[in-house]
Amino acid sequence: MAILGTLLKNKRAGDTKLAWNLPALAGPETLVLESTAFAHNGDIPKLHAGKLVGGKDRSPALAWTGVPEGTAQLLLVIEDVDAPTRSPAVHCVALIDPALEGLPEGALTAKSPAAGARPLRSQIGRGYHGPGPIKGHGPHRYVFQLFALGKAITETADGGALDKAKPRTVIGSATGKVLARARLDGLYER
Repeated sequence: MAILGTLLKNKRAGDTKLAWNLPALAGPETLVLESTAFAHNGDIPKLHAGKLVGGKDRSPALAWTGVPEGTAQLLLVIEDVDAPTRSPAVHCVALIDPALEGLPEGALTAKSPAAGARPLRSQIGRGYHGPGPIKGHGPHRYVFQLFALGKAITETADGGALDKAKPRTVIGSATGKVLARARLDGLYER
């Protein structure tokens, strides 16, 4: 598998197609997003990596401040910008109650999410799926993006059910004004 990673070394999705860069999700960067598991631009511990690379697929604890008054819902999107694909790989999409100030470790599991958190479908499956880069591909950046939405996402833009929707369809359904946003970048190398 390291041969495949080496062959694809220069193939990376890049930042331009991150949810962060979508015009509908533009807004003031006034939220603060942190984790006790890793610092901004720091290494993500193996515990939070995918099972295929020896991790436990446990979502890291997250905390945030600065949620503005009038926030109807928080949208969390976690993407791998170094995946050897056309767009960043979506590792998690979750809708979060705006009254929460954080999520404990493991809160984004599909089977038993924390109260106030609703993990949706990602490209890999429902809930949080940790880093799992191809061996030999080099370090991957995982971008945790939190958006304070002025209007809750209750269905997809075409009226479909959120639980069955593809992650990019859910992200594209955030049509209300973004009141605030923050991002936390982490690194993982296999």
